[in-house]
Amino acid sequence: MTDKHANRFVLGIEIYEVSRTIRRHFDRRARALGFNQGQWRALLKLDRNEGISQAGLADLLDMQPISLGRILDRMVAADLVQRQPDPNDRRAVKLFLTPQAGPVLKVLHEIADELRDQASKGLTNEDQETALRVMRQMRSNLDALDNEATPTKISHARA
Repeated sequence: MTDKHANRFVLGIEIYEVSRTIRRHFDRRARALGFNQGQWRALLKLDRNEGISQAGLADLLDMQPISLGRILDRMVAADLVQRQPDPNDRRAVKLFLTPQAGPVLKVLHEIADELRDQASKGLTNEDQETALRVMRQMRSNLDALDNEATPTKISHARA
């Protein structure tokens, strides 16, 4: 493997590991508040996408709608989320946060801020801007794959 290819491979692994580590630390703190990963992820995504359908939220979370449904049932029972009928589709419901979700989200955002500060310790503003630009470009490149008409051909090395 050339250095160029090795660096790309290591970059992919590092991106995954940083994401996994942040999620693990966030999960540990959120569990102390009584929220499992599915719940805190759903709350944070819903905070940025209020009025989304359950299927849409499941898609954003990369979850099966039935699994998300169980999570939402618990959050509805805890009066953090409410389901409202979609006026344009009798079969669909839209999801909204209740006022009781506000203090929970405040704490979740504080946890996120704390972890972001810890993760970026020692990085200049320029380093952070460069990293953000690079990550956005990589995500855009990968999102473009969703629009391709034909799958990319991958040649497999023979042993």
